[in-house]
Amino acid sequence: MGKIKVTECNGIKGLKVIEPTVFGDARGYFMETYNYKDFCEAGIDVTFVQDNQSSSHYGVLRGLHFQIRYPQDKLVRVVAGEVFDVAVDLRPGSETFGQWYGVLLSAENKKQFFIPKGFAHGFLVLSDHAEFTYKCSDFYHPNDEGGLIWNDPEIGVEWPIPEGMSLELSEKDTRWGTLKEYRR
Repeated sequence: MGKIKVTECNGIKGLKVIEPTVFGDARGYFMETYNYKDFCEAGIDVTFVQDNQSSSHYGVLRGLHFQIRYPQDKLVRVVAGEVFDVAVDLRPGSETFGQWYGVLLSAENKKQFFIPKGFAHGFLVLSDHAEFTYKCSDFYHPNDEGGLIWNDPEIGVEWPIPEGMSLELSEKDTRWGTLKEYRR
């Protein structure tokens, strides 16, 4: 291995923050953002079938989303700007069910976040603009969307919302239910 540093996330099995080795000089930098062999050695043996990218501005909060019958492993990163990225454990029988973990992802720190199947996912844009990319292990199925409300007190995500920030959410993201409703 050696090309990536992998950190487990607060005892939530499967969640990992990945830091690539960056080779830089006066011209700029180079890094591998994904190498199947290195990821397998780090315990992430996943075949990704779809790459996605989104663009958002300051104050946009997307999430907390998941696919119901076609869950996806995700490998997420930011290529421009900065976001606070969150995963919530929804795996039945998991010792950490309902717990969340958040990480600051930015073009500057070049960190990636691996989110296994069975997690809800969302992010808050903290920079003027952010470009967010992610690999998925299954295709997107529009009729299979699920979600949790971003501010569910039972989950208690500590979003780093600066004073004066006006959140911008999609209509759908304002209507998701709570973890309590999800468990029914």
